[in-house]
Amino acid sequence: MAEHPRFELTTSPEPVETLIVGVSTYGLAGLTAVDYLTDERPMEQVGYLTGGDQPVITPFQDGSPRHHTRLSVDTERSIGVVVGERMVTVEAATGVADAIERLCERTETETVVILSGVPVAHGPDDHVPFYIATEGYRSSFLETADIRPMGNGYIDGLPAELLDRGIEDAGLDVGVFTTPVHAQTPDAAAALRLLDVLSAVHDIDIDTGPLKAFAASVESHYQALAERLDSERDTGVPDDRMYM
Repeated sequence: MAEHPRFELTTSPEPVETLIVGVSTYGLAGLTAVDYLTDERPMEQVGYLTGGDQPVITPFQDGSPRHHTRLSVDTERSIGVVVGERMVTVEAATGVADAIERLCERTETETVVILSGVPVAHGPDDHVPFYIATEGYRSSFLETADIRPMGNGYIDGLPAELLDRGIEDAGLDVGVFTTPVHAQTPDAAAALRLLDVLSAVHDIDIDTGPLKAFAASVESHYQALAERLDSERDTGVPDDRMYM
C-alpha cells in the first residue's frame, strides 16, 4: 500500500500566516509564479512532499537533483510557498490536499492561496486575473479589491479539494487566483498577472522586472515562429509544428 503524501519538514515548523501553492498545470503559470516568488523573496527551503502513489519525478539542474514539491518560508512576511513541479492528477488531489491541510495545522496557517492558469477560449480583454474564494477569504481580502470573480462553472483537482476544505472549515480561508493561459509553455505573461494580483491582495513586495523581460522574450519567440510558419505555408512547404 502506498504511503500517504505528507510534508517532511527539515526544520522545526514556524508559524505561517499564509500558504501560497502553485503546481504544474497547463501553461505552467502558477508554477512559474511561485518558483519566481521563491527566487525573488528571501526564502529558506524547509521541507518537501513525500509519499503517495503517483510516479516519482526528480527534477535536476546542472546535474544536481531536487525534490519535485518543495516548501519554502519567508519568515519576515510569515508566508510559505509550495512549489510543485510534479503535476497533481485529479485522482491524487485528495492525498496532496490532505498533506497541505496537515501542514497548515502544524504551521498554524489560516489562509491558503492557490495560483493556477485555466485553459479557456478567451480574447485580449480576458487577460486578467479572476478569483474563486471561500466566504472567509472574500471578506478578509477581496471586499475592496478590484478583481473579477470567475463566472459560473466548476473547478476540479487540487484547487477544488482545497476550496472544499475551506467551505467546511471556518478557520481556513482559501482563495484561488486564476487567469487564462496559452498552450505555449511557460506562459510567463499569465504568471505575471498572478503575481501582480497576489502582490496587491496580500501586500507582498515582488520585483517582477526580470519576469516581465522574460515574458516579452517568450512572446517574441513564439511570434517569430508563427510568422515563419505563415511564410512557409505560403511557399508550399509542409506544415510541420513539431518544434513549435
